[in-house]
Amino acid sequence: MLSKKIDNNSNFSENHINYLNSVYRQRLRIRLSQVGLLVGFLLLWEIAASFRWIDPFFISKPSSIFRLIVNLAKDGSIFKHTAISVFEAIMGFVIGTILGTIIAILLWWSDFFAKVFDPYLVVLNALPKIALGPIIIIWAGTGMRGIIVTALAISLVVTILSTYSGFKEVDQEKVKMLQTFGATKFQILQKVILPASVPNMINTMKINIGMTWVGVIVGEFLVSKAGLGYLIVYGGQVFRLDIVMAGVIILATATAIMYQIIVRIEDRFLKWKQ
Repeated sequence: MLSKKIDNNSNFSENHINYLNSVYRQRLRIRLSQVGLLVGFLLLWEIAASFRWIDPFFISKPSSIFRLIVNLAKDGSIFKHTAISVFEAIMGFVIGTILGTIIAILLWWSDFFAKVFDPYLVVLNALPKIALGPIIIIWAGTGMRGIIVTALAISLVVTILSTYSGFKEVDQEKVKMLQTFGATKFQILQKVILPASVPNMINTMKINIGMTWVGVIVGEFLVSKAGLGYLIVYGGQVFRLDIVMAGVIILATATAIMYQIIVRIEDRFLKWKQ
């Protein structure tokens, strides 16, 4: 129990210790419920496929997928495909987040440019960028570079709009107070805008994880000869649904890990809120 870790610390009152214990128990219940839900789903899936309540040819079953992943791990191919896709996703995510934040700062810095580019950003955000994937691949080239650019194209506009919107929602009274004391634009950005926008920026990063993976998989569907997207396409072409589902499960696992990394970053920077 959490109280054992803090019994020796006189700075904590009994009520505060009870509160911390209740928070700990709530988090434990949530984790156990999450694990139980996943295990229950996999068991139901396995039973339904084994008793032919559902056709295993179309959706396979967990035991077959697990055996396939083990076999792919033995020959190392699964690590190759996963590493390529993860690298492409990380590159697209990092570049999209940094570039999108910089552009959002430039739009906040100049109201003129913000008003000029606002309708174009809205239109670009509404465009079906997945449908533009073939054009992006032709422009950027085939291979890993084209896939990264595809991921970047899907996530960049969302980052710009969301981050810039967060900048505009910062309390204007604080901005005016700094202006009264003669603060420069850069000082306002450094002392007020960026610190106040950290929660919004982290939420944008969470959204970008999914958007980036969409771009990576779309790019791999089109041109890649390796990666999780290629694995899924290959499984569909040879009617091996266990390969398709194995690729989807590994993709979901990689996405969940990236999401948890952002959650850890959020806990680190927003610890004062807890």
